[in-house]
Amino acid sequence: MSNPLATTYLGLELSSPLVVGAAAPLSSDPARLEQLEREGAAAIVLHSLFLEQIERDWQEWEHHQRHGAESYGEALSYLPATEPLHLGLDGYLAEIREARRRLSIPVIASLNGSHPGHWRDAAAAVAAAGADAIELNLYAVPSDGRRSGAEIEAEQLAVVREVCAAVPLPVAVKLSPWYTSFGHMARQCAEAGAAGLVLFNRFYQPDVDIETLDTVAHLELSSAIDQRLPLRWIGLLHGRLPLDLAASGGIGSGADVVRMLMVGAQITQVVAALLRHGPGQLRQIQAELIGWLEQHDHAGLDELRGCLSQARCPDPEVFERAQYLRALSSYGGPLW
Repeated sequence: MSNPLATTYLGLELSSPLVVGAAAPLSSDPARLEQLEREGAAAIVLHSLFLEQIERDWQEWEHHQRHGAESYGEALSYLPATEPLHLGLDGYLAEIREARRRLSIPVIASLNGSHPGHWRDAAAAVAAAGADAIELNLYAVPSDGRRSGAEIEAEQLAVVREVCAAVPLPVAVKLSPWYTSFGHMARQCAEAGAAGLVLFNRFYQPDVDIETLDTVAHLELSSAIDQRLPLRWIGLLHGRLPLDLAASGGIGSGADVVRMLMVGAQITQVVAALLRHGPGQLRQIQAELIGWLEQHDHAGLDELRGCLSQARCPDPEVFERAQYLRALSSYGGPLW
């Protein structure tokens, strides 16, 4: 009997569209990864390796090189024999190898940063360690008012091109929604070699403690409201670009997965629901998804994927405007 939830993502064969998104609490323990697979995870995105970690170890290595060279020639024989890419990446590469050894589902590495650096070395090392794909997370808050949006986007696209050119693995780019023309940025990512987009990065905003005068960080898990933005943009992009689209943010039920598939998502990433309810939530979401397909006489996911995307709408301009107008007039509560 064929699997009604079977799908593909970045060229990888998956048993369902339920992918565990990048989060250190979920993927840092190999035994936990095995449990997630048993509960129905179709693939795992490991927690991110940050460019800052790579750069720090590279700088330390270069410091030792210069320090020895400026002292005594004989000191060169006492310098670290390991190349920089084997320093900062060591722990992460070990995690990839261990995950690959324990799991039968695809393992996707996550590289996080936004400016030029030692991306090529990091990507090549991740590929050699056995990752099935790379999720390139372009997380940044541009705060320098002297830099234009075009300059920042060009820098980020250079990173995408460098990583895509460095490895034979498929690369998905995880973006924030805050671009002047997000559709144009998405198209440029495809032209730079990306095979998919993950929508969206969720920024954690700082708070201020008015008693201690400290800036503090709070981790607030995503909720259903966070689905709206990726749902809209996946619906706008589906069928218009040669990219697999992944929905990230607030996915917690079978109905959530159905609506993302309807607008064109290839897969959905689940994080917050697992942190709230445990790995068994994957099995619950899967059961709800299968139940919905059976109730609506769908034999597989391809029958509903993209059915509510803008590309399927006979009048796209009305589609966009109607959404806006309906939202403005939908409030039915008291005014005061």
